[in-house]
Amino acid sequence: MLTDKFGRTVDYVRLSVTDRCDFRCVYCMSEKMTFLPRNEVLSLEELFLVAQAFTRLGVKKIRLTGGEPLVRRDVLSLVRNIGALPGLEELLITTNGSHLEQMADDLKAAGVTRINISLDSLKPDRFRQLTRTGDLDQVMKGIEKAVATGFRALRINSVILRGRNDDEITDLLDYAVSLGINIAYIEEMPLGEISDHDRQDTSVSNEDVRTIIEKSRELTPVVMKTAGPSRYYRLHGCDTKVGFISPVSHNFCESCNRVRVTVEGRLLLCLGNEHSVDLRSILREHPGDQALLMQTMEKAMDLKPERHYFYDKDAPQIVRFMNMTGG
Repeated sequence: MLTDKFGRTVDYVRLSVTDRCDFRCVYCMSEKMTFLPRNEVLSLEELFLVAQAFTRLGVKKIRLTGGEPLVRRDVLSLVRNIGALPGLEELLITTNGSHLEQMADDLKAAGVTRINISLDSLKPDRFRQLTRTGDLDQVMKGIEKAVATGFRALRINSVILRGRNDDEITDLLDYAVSLGINIAYIEEMPLGEISDHDRQDTSVSNEDVRTIIEKSRELTPVVMKTAGPSRYYRLHGCDTKVGFISPVSHNFCESCNRVRVTVEGRLLLCLGNEHSVDLRSILREHPGDQALLMQTMEKAMDLKPERHYFYDKDAPQIVRFMNMTGG
């Protein structure tokens, strides 16, 4: 078991398999990104060893993230290997949906149980503006293919920006309802220095989002044990559940059960802090030494901070972009 000094048990890992993406979403990265050299990125074999060590330490859920995880060459071999690990209860993926039409069947066969798909607009021109390169039709075909494939659960993730897509809050909800899947609204997080907009101007709290939804729809709180920090509500008259992930307006750190591994092998103990341990050096300087890798992971739990401090004037700015962090 991985337990930090505040008594929280870590049983969920978000594992970044690439910092690259075929989109350039305005809240995630700059338009002209510099990506990591290949030799600084963990190989698929190294990523598997990390996943294997975590499951041996009691981790039950692993989410593959990016960047866009499905652009990594031969990623399905990694998915199959992780999906077969003893003790793993759920294998999840967060994706932009652009490759789901082609890959949904293979992902399910490889052991993926749940998929989250980022979708911030249902208007093609606006979708292109928000993603800089994305094709809405391609993504929607991917979502619909994933629905037809029959994963245990699917969820749309929508980041709401004031003046950019806040007029689509209920439209996005209706789309999720039409497909019989869940949706989560996510507050924009201050990660990386972006040039597209000032986050203080575009920030929308999930309290405001919920207020807009409740003007026309009835939401009832539900207790759901999920892999992540969403607080869920049941939408009256259907099976769709509405989640709110509120890292800025509501600090949910007291129940944090997660750590992240960046694609260059940093074990990141908190999304909103820089506390980390270098796993890549262990993997490359002591190849095959799973005992040392596991010992390093266990010891790293002492570095996990009690909470993050987004927008605290005394807290250091997080300069890494979201694609570097891993979902």
